[in-house]
Amino acid sequence: MIVVQKYGGSSVGDVERMKRVAERIVGTRNEGHDVVVVVSAMGDTTDELVDMAARINRRPPQRELDILLTAGERISMSLLAMAIDDLGVSARSFTGSQAGIITDTVHGKARILAVTPERVREALDAGHVVIVAGFQGVSRDTHDITTLGRGGSDTTAVALAAALEADACEIYTDVDGVYTADPRIVPAARKVERLSYEEMLELAAQGAKVLQVRSVEFGRNHGVRIHVRSSFNSSEGTWIVPQEDMVEDAIISGVAHDTSEAKVTVVGVPDRPGVAAGMFTALADANINVDMIVQNISSEGRTDISFTLPRGEIDQATELLDARLPEIGAERLIVNPSVAKVSLVGAGMKTHPGVAARMFAALSRAGVNIQMISTSTIRVSVIIDDAKVDDAVRAVHAEFGLGADALIEEQGAG
Repeated sequence: MIVVQKYGGSSVGDVERMKRVAERIVGTRNEGHDVVVVVSAMGDTTDELVDMAARINRRPPQRELDILLTAGERISMSLLAMAIDDLGVSARSFTGSQAGIITDTVHGKARILAVTPERVREALDAGHVVIVAGFQGVSRDTHDITTLGRGGSDTTAVALAAALEADACEIYTDVDGVYTADPRIVPAARKVERLSYEEMLELAAQGAKVLQVRSVEFGRNHGVRIHVRSSFNSSEGTWIVPQEDMVEDAIISGVAHDTSEAKVTVVGVPDRPGVAAGMFTALADANINVDMIVQNISSEGRTDISFTLPRGEIDQATELLDARLPEIGAERLIVNPSVAKVSLVGAGMKTHPGVAARMFAALSRAGVNIQMISTSTIRVSVIIDDAKVDDAVRAVHAEFGLGADALIEEQGAG
C-alpha cells in the first residue's frame, strides 16, 4: 500500500519541525506502508529568494528564476532524508526532474504533462522512503528546470499519487483541514469533513489557500482521494472525494476570499466583432490569467470592458494593452489594484433558488458595494473594495449559518 504525503513550508520550517515530520513519516512506514513524501521549501525560503532576485534584477529572466527557486525544495528534501536516516530508516531524495515530473515550457507556472516515476518505484522496491522536491519539474521540449507556481508542491504530490496508484494522498499543512471561511477572519468557522472535487475546485480557484487549483484538477481527473490535515496533530482532516462519495450536498460549503487580484477597465472599446477576442488572445498568449470579465452596455458604438487578473501581472498586462490601444481603438486603461473577491460555494445551491439574493442582501447590510458579479452552478463571486473584505466574509458567513456555533445550536434543537 503506497501513501503519498506532502508537507508544506510551515511544517518543515525549522530543524525541530523537520525532525517531527521525519518521526511521522517513519511512523507511517512502520504501519506497513510504502511512503513517498513531497516537500516544500522551509518556511519563507521561496519568498526570500524572490526578494533577493528582485534586488538584483527588477524583472529577472523566468528561466533563471526557476532555477533559483527550486533550490529551496532541494534543501528541504535532503535535510528530511537525513532526518529519516537518523531514525534508522533508509531514505532517498529526488528532484522533480529525477522523479519524472515532465512539464510544458512555461516558466513560473508550468503544467505537468506526464509523470514517469521509474526511479521512485525502484527506490520503493529497494525498501527506501522516497522524498521528492515539490513545486518543480523539467520541460519535455527544452529540458529546462520549471516551477509549477505557488502551491505547486500540492500538484506534485497528487500527480505522483496518480502515477503510482497510491491509496491516498495526504496534504499536511498548518491547519486542521478546509474551513467554512478563513478562521483568522471568522473565528467561528468550522472544519468541513468532506468536499467534492467540484466544490474544492471552486474554493481553491476563488482564494482558499489550502490547496492549489491544479492539484484538485489532477485529483478529480485521476480519481485520487485527497486528505487535507494538520502536520501538528493526528486529527482527521478534510477529505476531497468524488461527488458520488458525498452523502448529501450542503447548500453552502464555504466562503472564500482573494485579495491578490486587480481590476482593469478598458474604456471606450469599439463595439464590433473581434475586438474583445483580439485583446484577450493577446493576454492569453502572454500567459496572463484573466478571471472575471464584464462588458457594459454599448453606447454610441463604444463600450467598457472590465476584467480581473493577478496583481503580480498588472505591469505586464498594462504594458501589453497600452501598446495595443491604437490598434484596438480604445481610449484608455483604468487600473484598480485595491479590490478583493468574495465567493460563496456549495453544490446544493443549484437546487436552492435565492442564494445570490441572500448574499447580496447580507453585503448590503454590511455596507459593502459590489463592483462585479460572476456565477457558476455552484458559486457566486463578487468583486468589492479590498478594505471591506473582512466585513464581507463575516457577513456572508453569518447569513448562511456556517459557523461552529450555528452547528451546535442546530444539533441542540434536534
